[in-house]
Amino acid sequence: MIIALVVVLVLCPCLGLAGWGIYRAADVADDPVVPAPSVSSGPVEPSDEPSAAPTTAEPSPSEDDDDEFAKGDCVVNDGTDDDAELRKVPCGPNTYKILLRIPATADGDRCETLAPESTANYVHDNSVDFLDYVLCLKKLK
Repeated sequence: MIIALVVVLVLCPCLGLAGWGIYRAADVADDPVVPAPSVSSGPVEPSDEPSAAPTTAEPSPSEDDDDEFAKGDCVVNDGTDDDAELRKVPCGPNTYKILLRIPATADGDRCETLAPESTANYVHDNSVDFLDYVLCLKKLK
């Protein structure tokens, strides 16, 4: 009886973690992988457009809603590279399309592997880590 109880207590968390891993893998598998274009780096000029480098922004009241930005939405940056303020707009030239939203992380480098076709990213770094997210963006021409 004790052995069965120990086996159940050990297997339950392991099965839960395995289920979570399968769920996350299926979520990432839904996104097609496209090879990233090669990018040459040169001198960096100040700009009001989102950069390919990770940026962080303090949460504002309108950004606290987890469903505000979703895959497929288009945005523009009304702020700067250092203090980005994204706003949803209809997709068109000089907008950024959200290729992927990665929840519960502030690691903008994950776009390189999960959405290699992205040309920029936006990092929402909240004081509560669970509310962090990264948007992998592609500039539309």
